[in-house]
Amino acid sequence: MAKLYFRYGAMGASKTSNALMVEYNYRERGQNAVIMKPSIDTREGVDVVKSRIGIGVKAVLIFPDSDVFKTVDSLNRDSKIDCIIIDEAQFLSGDQVDQFCKVVDLLSIPVIAYGLRADFRGELFEGSLRLLAMADTIEEIKTVCWCSKKAIMNARVVNGKVVKEGEQILIGGNESYIALCRKHWAEGNLGTKKEEK
Repeated sequence: MAKLYFRYGAMGASKTSNALMVEYNYRERGQNAVIMKPSIDTREGVDVVKSRIGIGVKAVLIFPDSDVFKTVDSLNRDSKIDCIIIDEAQFLSGDQVDQFCKVVDLLSIPVIAYGLRADFRGELFEGSLRLLAMADTIEEIKTVCWCSKKAIMNARVVNGKVVKEGEQILIGGNESYIALCRKHWAEGNLGTKKEEK
């Protein structure tokens, strides 16, 4: 039975690497897993999903006005789809999450969405909020803060300092964000000085 999965984690938790490993496992067994990503994420190229460790694959783009149910239905008619894998799922609209629910429920295609839960201010993204409400299975992919505690916050760093104001979306990687535990995020402590754990 197909399900909608939401696998979330802070920056640097290897979400994209996990997504690519799942796609590879399907492909290795002769099955068709389609990787999709929101078009807003252009860090590694327009239609590429690539992890920091260097592996990557072509992706089907999801535009802000995309009806993903229609897109998947059309792709499935051309070549049977065994699984949909979404990278950067936090950038989906709530309506697009609902459309992926239809993919699961009406087309019986499992959907595995990977993304951030919350932004640099500690607020949920629209896509993540809807995924938390609608997913059949919710799983956390863990990573650690510099202090070795579990990192759950995505700190935006500007000029070496944690900032908590600004536009919700600023596409960036290690140069712009760091995963911190809640305490060090609240303090704005990047661990650059010898600090007590």
